[in-house]
Amino acid sequence: MAFRGNTLKLHHNSGLRMRARQVFSRRPCLTEFKLRSYTPPRPFRLKNLSNSETSTNNAYGFVSKETAGRILALDLGEKRVGAAITDEMRLSVRTLPPLHRTNWKELLRAVSELVRGFDAKALVIGLPLNLDGTEGNAAKEARRIAGNFKLSLKIPVHLQDERLTSREAEEYLRASGCTEREVQEQVDSQSAAIILRDFLESKASE
Repeated sequence: MAFRGNTLKLHHNSGLRMRARQVFSRRPCLTEFKLRSYTPPRPFRLKNLSNSETSTNNAYGFVSKETAGRILALDLGEKRVGAAITDEMRLSVRTLPPLHRTNWKELLRAVSELVRGFDAKALVIGLPLNLDGTEGNAAKEARRIAGNFKLSLKIPVHLQDERLTSREAEEYLRASGCTEREVQEQVDSQSAAIILRDFLESKASE
């Protein structure tokens, strides 16, 4: 990973290169946090999913504790899709440039490139449940897309409760010194990072 001007270049073994527009303020925004040394503020305590909900959410696959390798996470939005990735040891999470969402074919192509480029072993997708834990149209759409990804990518696909992650992501970015413009540019991928953090924490407690 090398910095050149205001562009963050990511180099991968597969040769995939991704450029992320990085706007630096006096206090640069944070794009990575260590799972064991630092956890973003969690002002909202969410109730855990019931056993039945957990069983349903894990129906797309399972990442065993013995499995090594990176995990990719997505925060699905109508126009943009936030993305985040772990390191190979799954000890830290960092954000990736958000994907512009147009149609399923382009989204699948972009996510497939990320999976190949990072050699991701699993995919986690945010499940936008209602605050009371019920599912609306957005959650049903997330389940449908998760099923399509599983069929197309041939890797385990998981759904993770994402209630209030956008608000937590905004507060975290502001606390890190981001301007309002930077917050809007990075909130989707920061939300994906929080979704991925929560997923890893849930697996570690099993």
